[in-house]
Amino acid sequence: MCNIASHGIGPSLYRKLPYDAIRDFAYIGLIATTPNVMVVHPSVPATTVAEFIAYAKVNPGKVSYGSSGIGTSTHLAVELLKSMTGIQLVHVPYKGGAQSSADLIGGQIQLLITNLPEQVAYIKAGRTRALGVSTAKRSPQFPDVPTIAEAGVPGYEVTVWYGLCAPAGLPRPLLDKMNADLVKAVSSPDTVKRLADVGIEAAPNTPEQFATFARAEVAKWAKVVKDSGATAD
Repeated sequence: MCNIASHGIGPSLYRKLPYDAIRDFAYIGLIATTPNVMVVHPSVPATTVAEFIAYAKVNPGKVSYGSSGIGTSTHLAVELLKSMTGIQLVHVPYKGGAQSSADLIGGQIQLLITNLPEQVAYIKAGRTRALGVSTAKRSPQFPDVPTIAEAGVPGYEVTVWYGLCAPAGLPRPLLDKMNADLVKAVSSPDTVKRLADVGIEAAPNTPEQFATFARAEVAKWAKVVKDSGATAD
């Protein structure tokens, strides 16, 4: 298994990884993707991404955001937002998404850009307010919630992804067979529905498409990690 953390962000976050995320792996196929969702505590006087940015700009260094840890997609998604908008926010890292969500609901922090599945119930119950999703297209689960890009930050995009990888040098016939089996399993109506019910989208593709996507992810997150100064070493 490979994902945004191990094969997208990790190569830049860790300077002494025992593997090369591109050279040492055969990319079999993408399994699924999910957006991060930008959510605020209901007390925050913003109902749109643009309003939040305006609010943060008149309160520099006074608005806090949580993450599930330094260098996670939930941390770097906000760092990317900061770099693209010029806002100043205070980072509060947690040891996991559950704790950061609890503190957002409790009002200890004001913002999260976190995995959509863990926020679905809170958004529907009105305990957090969704301002935008991080992907290039809207989530079918919340079609009325705009993307962050269309809501005021053109070009913003963060996709949380999961895929299947194997050691480099996998024979091509076996690679093709594993990809075909993966596509069949992930494309089944039952799997697609089960994933969609929790805000995850099945996204099977070819080995070539997955490898190209992974290279782009490594390059993208290298810049975000550098700009943020994040390190796990």
